[in-house]
Amino acid sequence: MNKQNLRDHQKWNVRTDLAYDEVINHQTDLPDLVQSDEKLYDIPIYKSVIGPNASKIINKKVGTYYTIDLENIDFHDLTICENIEKAVGNIIKRFIIQKKLSKGKCLLVGLGNINVTPDALGPYVMDNVIVTRHLFKMNSVSEGFSEVSAISPGVMGTTGIETFDIIKAVKEKIDVDYMIVVDALASNSTKRVNKTIQITDTGISPGSGVGNKRKELSEATVGIPVLAVGVPTVVDAVTITNDTINYVINYLLKEGTNSDSNAKELLMGQIGLLSEDEKHALMYDILSPTGYNLMVTPKEVDEDIEDLSKIIASGINFAVHYGVLEGKTE
Repeated sequence: MNKQNLRDHQKWNVRTDLAYDEVINHQTDLPDLVQSDEKLYDIPIYKSVIGPNASKIINKKVGTYYTIDLENIDFHDLTICENIEKAVGNIIKRFIIQKKLSKGKCLLVGLGNINVTPDALGPYVMDNVIVTRHLFKMNSVSEGFSEVSAISPGVMGTTGIETFDIIKAVKEKIDVDYMIVVDALASNSTKRVNKTIQITDTGISPGSGVGNKRKELSEATVGIPVLAVGVPTVVDAVTITNDTINYVINYLLKEGTNSDSNAKELLMGQIGLLSEDEKHALMYDILSPTGYNLMVTPKEVDEDIEDLSKIIASGINFAVHYGVLEGKTE
C-alpha cells in the first residue's frame, strides 16, 4: 500500500483518552490551546486548557486537563507516594474551589469491572475513600469533613443496566452538588500506561479504557459539575508495534554513523519514510483484520492498580474533606 493509499485508508482513530497525548502530537496546529507546567511536591504536572477550535482538531472536549506524569517516578515508594497523593488532592481541590463547591455534597463514582484488574481502578478507589453521608444523617461527623457518598455501579454486562442510568438515579435521589468519577483509560503511548493520572472538568465516558464507551457523564448530561480522574491501564497492539518500530529506528540511528536525511529509509526501507499517522494506519490495516489488535496491560498491573487506587483515593480524601489537606491551592 503506497503512502497516498495509506492517507485515504485512515478510517480509524488512534486510541487515547489522554488529552495530553493529542496535545503533544498537534501542538503547532492548535490555535486556542493554553499550555503550562509546574511541579507540586516534586511531581511534574502539565496543564492543558483546550478551547473550541483546538477541541475540533484533537477531538477532546473543551475544558481543563491536568496530566500528572509518573513516567520517571517510583510511585511504589512510600514517601513519593505521599507526594503524589498531595499533588492529586491539590489539583482536585483547585477545581472544587474554582467552581465554588467547597463544603458541597459530593458523589464519588468508581467506574469499571472489579473482576478485570485493568478495569478495576474505579471500584478499588471507592474501597479507600472516606464516606460521611450516613454520619451527617446521624449528626455525628467531625469538623473538617464534607458530606460524601460513593458508589461502584459495575458494568452493564453484569448488571443489565446502563451505567449512566444508575448514576443519574442515585444523583437525583440523594441530592448532591457535584461528582468525582474515577475510571481506567486507554493511551496511544506505551510509556504512559500506569504512569499517568489525568484530572479534568470535562467528564468521562464509562468503559473508554477497554473500548466500550457508554453515555458520557458530564455537567451537560447530569446537571452538576463532573470531575473525572483516570489512569491509562491499557494500550492496543497497533500502538505497541508502532512504538517498537520507532525504538528500532532511534536505536539504529544512534548506533550508526549515517546522519543524512535518507537515514530512516536506508535503515527501515519504505516504513522509515512513513509519518506517525501513516505507520499507525499500516499497523492497523495489518493487525485489525486478523483480530490481533489486542488491548494489552503490563504484567505488574495488579500491584500498579492497587497502589494507584490508594494514591487517588487519598488525593480525593484530601480534596473533598476541606479540613484534611493543608497546602497551596492557587
